[in-house]
Amino acid sequence: MEEREFFDERQEKKQATLNCPHCHQAAEYEITWVVRTKKRQLPGRADERDRARFAKARSYMVRKDDMMSCKNMRCRKRFEISGQSTVITE
Repeated sequence: MEEREFFDERQEKKQATLNCPHCHQAAEYEITWVVRTKKRQLPGRADERDRARFAKARSYMVRKDDMMSCKNMRCRKRFEISGQSTVITE
């Protein structure tokens, strides 16, 4: 079985305050995350190895957006989001 079969997946937007590295202005940005929630039970066709992997699996979030555009009208440059990363939830 693939790992994707252990999780329900949905997209979610969260607000974050980011600083543009070019103009150094802070602003609120909407960052898109993929939320992977562990299913309640494993599908019936799983073997022993799949059951062990499913027992260790945890719900988590992965950031989908890598780049943002500065909201400052004079700047408008794109910058990479490096401070936000994968988050494990429970």
